[in-house]
Amino acid sequence: MALDSDYLTWLEDLFSVVPDTNIKSMFGGAGVFRQGLMFGLATSDGRISLKADDETLGDFIAEGCEEWQYQRKNGKITTMGYWYMPERLSEDTEELLAWSLKAFEVAMRADRNKPPGQRKLK
Repeated sequence: MALDSDYLTWLEDLFSVVPDTNIKSMFGGAGVFRQGLMFGLATSDGRISLKADDETLGDFIAEGCEEWQYQRKNGKITTMGYWYMPERLSEDTEELLAWSLKAFEVAMRADRNKPPGQRKLK
């Protein structure tokens, strides 16, 4: 199920506090990108997750957040390092900016760990 245009417009507006961010529809949801790196994921159920790693995972756990996951066609549950953001961030632009920039840093760290030919940031 694709996201409707009103929701995509709302996402663009929400993440407009993060410089150089754009929203791309994908796989029935939407990716939140900055400088070609995806740091956020919006799902068709209206939830938003941000990229996390060992350095930022504690923030999500402290807020009682859950890890985003999906079920593959073969029934296997898969995760990709995205955690649902606290809902309060939708109403607090300063906090959303801070959490989003941390998520972007996670995406940059992950990008640096890829072989040089596969990196998005040069």
